[in-house]
Amino acid sequence: MVLRTDFSDPVAWQTICAAIRNPIGEFKAYVDFVSDPAYDALTTEQILSLVPQASNHTFLFIVDRKALSHPEYPILVVDLYAQPGRTFRVIPSEMWGVENNLSIANMDFEEFAEAVDEDGIFRGFSVS
Repeated sequence: MVLRTDFSDPVAWQTICAAIRNPIGEFKAYVDFVSDPAYDALTTEQILSLVPQASNHTFLFIVDRKALSHPEYPILVVDLYAQPGRTFRVIPSEMWGVENNLSIANMDFEEFAEAVDEDGIFRGFSVS
């Protein structure tokens, strides 16, 4: 799920949604978009309190003010499973890898969280 928590820039929201939907080669993120003003300005902690304990979701994506205002549109990724509330950011073009691998438990949240750049944004794994 991609949850919108900032409604200050509709054009940036549409840009982010289009970038997420855009396949990278044969890969794409399989997500649902939630744009409901009821979630406007909610914090990560408030959102975590709304997630049912019986939820089968292990992570979620949040489009907040930083995602909308930063030139790379870094989307917040929130762990709902191993360490609920742990976060990192991901650029839209790398979101497919996070979503695909976390959804099938091919990789752990921690593997992505530890591969972020100094600014806390995941831009892909470095090729050695």
